[in-house]
Amino acid sequence: MSEEHYLELCENPVQFENTSSVNNVFFDEANKQVFAVRSGGATGVVVKGPDDKNSVAFRMDDKGEVKCIKFSIGNKILAVQRTPKSVDFISFIPDYPHWECSQECKMKNASILGFCWTNWNEIVFITDQGIEFYQVLPDKRSLKLLKSQSVNVNWYMYCPETAVILLSTTAQGNVLQPFAFKSGTMSKMPKFEIELPVVPKPAKLNLTERDIAVATIYGQLYVMYLKHHSRTTDSPCAEVVLYQLPREGSCKKTNVLKLNTTGKFALNVVDNLVVVHHQSSQTSIIFDIKLREPDCALNVHQPVLPGRSIHPYRIPLTGPAAVPTHPPVPCELYSSSWSVFQPDIIISASEGYLWYLQVKLPPTVNLLQDKGKLMDFLLRRRDCKMVILSVCAQMLNGGDKGGLPVVATVFDKLNQVYKEYLEAEQTYTVATESGTSRGSSARERPVRTRAVIDQSDMYTHVLSSFSEKKDTSHKFIIAVLMEYIRSLNQVQITVQHYLYELVIKMLVQHNLFYMLHQFLQYHVLSDSKPLACLLLSLESTYPPAHQLSLDMLKRLSTANDEIVEVLLSRQQVLGALRFIRSVGGHDNISARKFLDVARQTADQMLFYTIFRFFEQRNLRLRGSPSFNPGEHCEEHVVYFKQVFGEQALMKQVTV
Repeated sequence: MSEEHYLELCENPVQFENTSSVNNVFFDEANKQVFAVRSGGATGVVVKGPDDKNSVAFRMDDKGEVKCIKFSIGNKILAVQRTPKSVDFISFIPDYPHWECSQECKMKNASILGFCWTNWNEIVFITDQGIEFYQVLPDKRSLKLLKSQSVNVNWYMYCPETAVILLSTTAQGNVLQPFAFKSGTMSKMPKFEIELPVVPKPAKLNLTERDIAVATIYGQLYVMYLKHHSRTTDSPCAEVVLYQLPREGSCKKTNVLKLNTTGKFALNVVDNLVVVHHQSSQTSIIFDIKLREPDCALNVHQPVLPGRSIHPYRIPLTGPAAVPTHPPVPCELYSSSWSVFQPDIIISASEGYLWYLQVKLPPTVNLLQDKGKLMDFLLRRRDCKMVILSVCAQMLNGGDKGGLPVVATVFDKLNQVYKEYLEAEQTYTVATESGTSRGSSARERPVRTRAVIDQSDMYTHVLSSFSEKKDTSHKFIIAVLMEYIRSLNQVQITVQHYLYELVIKMLVQHNLFYMLHQFLQYHVLSDSKPLACLLLSLESTYPPAHQLSLDMLKRLSTANDEIVEVLLSRQQVLGALRFIRSVGGHDNISARKFLDVARQTADQMLFYTIFRFFEQRNLRLRGSPSFNPGEHCEEHVVYFKQVFGEQALMKQVTV
């Protein structure tokens, strides 16, 4: 079972102090920072973030119990709430005079529920009567109200990634009013209603913040509602309902995730997967909303994989009591002291740790038997390349041979992603070269994700070793290679010559020359210079390969030099000369190269014919049959005189 833990806590968690001397621990979702606040005389604060740059310790005057504390982006300004009416500000701007100020909320009789930094100097107060958007002015040591909105607020939720605040309104709390913030502007988005489950009268159900999470999935903002059904209903099992919240337009209910159980749940989003933790069973399940049922307008999803617990985690002993021989202490998973934050953070207040939740892909391979569905799942994950390649190798090499239809499905899915990347790259290149990418609408270079598996990857990690398998039928190997080539051709990707070479090598190795001939005759193997050269090398084994190679080079039309070289290498001097004349290149060819080969044949009449051809060319081009010194044909002129006499040389025509 240990191999099947597909979720794990990160190896290097953020560790923070949570001893009895610490009064309060706060978490800032925007900066991913934990604040440990200790009171007594002066208030000591230790801030721990994901790296040392975000870690800081300081003291401030004790002006009462801290209710909320957060740094602005970049740790430039600290905001501290101690009363329901105001927020205090302390400057941490480097090389800038120290200053402090306080800001009361503008709305009369309002109580501040909390605040959110939307920029390094922009902050939103959320009160029970609405929201107030401020700009901090360090030079003036004050705040300026940019905009406010009155609305009765029960509670709020903030998504730092998109700078969207969600306000719960109405008596039942299920009408949500979103606001978006960007560069000093506040935009009111369309409000929407969360459908609450039906409960027997006179009972009433209110929506609480424990039931809601906000996160970005596949680049879109979603509100996730953890819906608990009444036990009196036909299906009392809980579900997660997703509402997509676009920047423009109304929010719509898009997905339902079936949990198939009841109890206490918590939500994370990791690598675009919705992770649902179930406390009583101490297991987690994952959902991928892109794995959808095509026939449903509203997508209903079952878990992608069976539920498994997070991989066991051991906490190393530290401090003066730590002894090197003492083993690490097992961490209590799914503890009641755990707090879960979006998108992928788990905090254990009792143990003083902040972890990032991670997905491990290798264990998913054996849990998801449908190879097509497995590929759809893996292709959308980070760090998926080597796992996908290992699945392909396993599918072909082991007892897991799924047959050609499965192989074809996998290749098609991989090459579709490959093609989309190549098209995006080509569009970017064309736009860049034509200058259309300049200006405000500049096109960004497409990012090559780990999901792009090109021909080189497939050849190096899968097909090359697969083609050498001794315990696998050569017919199956050839069929797989041709299936991959078919898949590439289907999406119009130019097949690299080394894949054709693998096929030809297999065909020759098993004396399947008739099949090789057919593949070439019907252009199943596309023409290329490297392929033509490979065919030439096969001539001793398969004599027709020489003519097949020449035919291929002729079809390429850009391989004239190669054809001449091939013919000369076989001492077919007249054939080479006839070919080069047929394509009109005879005025530029090297006379010495042809005369060298003609002389090597020891056929004097052939040498005479070739020599006379070049004399006539010289006369036509320069008015003299003599060779220029730069052509280095002196030794051939001497040989001609020796064999045929000086009188046989062409005479210059005088007018």
